[in-house]
Amino acid sequence: MKRYSDQELLALLDSLESDRVEHKESFKGDVPKKARQAVCAFANDLPNYNEPGVLFIGAKDNGEPSGLQVTDQLLLSLADMKTDGNILPLPVFSVEKRMLKGAEMAIVTVMPSDMPPVKYDGRIWIRTGPRRSIANEQEERVLNEKRRYKNLPFDIYPVPSAKITDLSKSVFENEFLPAAFAADVLEFNGRTYEERLATCKMIVSPENTTPTMLGLLAIGKTPQDFLPGANIQFLRIDGTDLADPVIDEENISGAIVEMLRRTEEKLKAHNRVAVDITSTPTHQIEMPYPPAAIQQILYNAVLHRTYESTNAPVRVYWFNDRIEINSPGGPYGNVTSENFGKPGITDYRNPNIGDVLKTFGFIQAFGRGIATARREMEKNGNPPPEFETNQSAVVCTLRGKP
Repeated sequence: MKRYSDQELLALLDSLESDRVEHKESFKGDVPKKARQAVCAFANDLPNYNEPGVLFIGAKDNGEPSGLQVTDQLLLSLADMKTDGNILPLPVFSVEKRMLKGAEMAIVTVMPSDMPPVKYDGRIWIRTGPRRSIANEQEERVLNEKRRYKNLPFDIYPVPSAKITDLSKSVFENEFLPAAFAADVLEFNGRTYEERLATCKMIVSPENTTPTMLGLLAIGKTPQDFLPGANIQFLRIDGTDLADPVIDEENISGAIVEMLRRTEEKLKAHNRVAVDITSTPTHQIEMPYPPAAIQQILYNAVLHRTYESTNAPVRVYWFNDRIEINSPGGPYGNVTSENFGKPGITDYRNPNIGDVLKTFGFIQAFGRGIATARREMEKNGNPPPEFETNQSAVVCTLRGKP
């Protein structure tokens, strides 16, 4: 991540707003929305500078300080643009307070994305000179072409044995696109089916219609034909040991949304509600496990698992005293066994799968699943989640109430 020197920032500050620079006097009113548009545009880097764009908060249009006080809360609000789920795929940027021209300014430095096009609120924003706008069809094609020469994450690798006919056109057009793009963008969309698939990273390009891993997992008709380990194995065990009798089991397959929905139905059926009408003046409804905690750990298991070089499924084993959710693949990137689960420590093995889960409504914001699970377990009277990590798996144990 590049960090500009004071001299470099001053040179950018004194230049007119351009492809790489935007000034904002504060972070109030409609500025948070425009700032996200700017982050999206810098990440797309349509002119292909391969240099970070800079958003100055606390600077007038002429580059002079506006007198803004840069507080910790402002810096947190700016940082939240990265993980609130409105910019997809997740942008890479830094936020810091700097002293420039004798005044405080907040500096947002945005790296060009390896996976354009990047969307904010269902629209692909770009900058050409000082103008910020929504990409037209030709500009979108340019962004698609840029992606082909980057180092791509595994979740958008092509799957050579698959064909475009292995993707569900009806799911893509009737479910995914309306959730991924704003209605006005779709209304005036003159792009071909292949161009739209390429923009959403479901195929390599309009010319090379080979499906990607993402395409098969998101809208594939039978993705397990190509990715045999991309399923969820559910067991309900009547006891506390794997050797005890299994009273319910299912190997859950299909596209990722179908798998999650079917697994949630299975979990709901076993998370029986207990109603206490005797010990308190009003009846109380209790669940063995809080549904939100199970959901968050399940979503994390599917999102962060490795799909590369393994046929291991996500395993959900429900014992009489606990639930164990096993996700193939150990911690990734900035996340290690030592810092696993700590606030603010996140990384994404499959960032594009994260985009799909956000688009379909399974994720509201990024990096908050474990914190949510901990809070919900505490509210329900359960012990906190336990995590065991190694190079080959992350196992979360949710224990029943004492």
